[in-house]
Amino acid sequence: MLARNVSLFSYDDHLQALISTYKYRGDVALAHVFTDTLKRTYRKNFKGAIPVPIPLSEERLLERGFNQAAVLAEQLPVAYNACLVRTVNEDKQSKQSRRGRLRGYVRPFSFQGDAACVADKHMLLIDDIYTTGSTLRKAAVPLLEQGAKQVSALTVARG
Repeated sequence: MLARNVSLFSYDDHLQALISTYKYRGDVALAHVFTDTLKRTYRKNFKGAIPVPIPLSEERLLERGFNQAAVLAEQLPVAYNACLVRTVNEDKQSKQSRRGRLRGYVRPFSFQGDAACVADKHMLLIDDIYTTGSTLRKAAVPLLEQGAKQVSALTVARG
């Protein structure tokens, strides 16, 4: 389902602190730390792909005040398509074990918008952390159902 993922960095203690400050303390300006590397990686690996940020639940959006994946997608040299919505509010991934993330299939995302914007196109999911890939694989499903030619992912960290 997910053709591939490219992560900018390995998830280490330093990056964990940086991403936590970005996500949970609302320091949106930290997204700009990744701008040059995001752009370079996009151009090298995904040129022409349409970015799609992983959506947050309404609860998380109200909690944080911003969608960290959308802010990252804004750093790319092309416009993103917010064509996914989160329809099921799962427990926070950061609070689940690896087994819990992989266990059971919940369909937390649905497609919204014009299918012509996705059909026969390479769609690029954008998120901050790739741990098991569960979230990204689940997000790929509605895009593929709408006729996406391919779905890949670009994440800041893999850990």
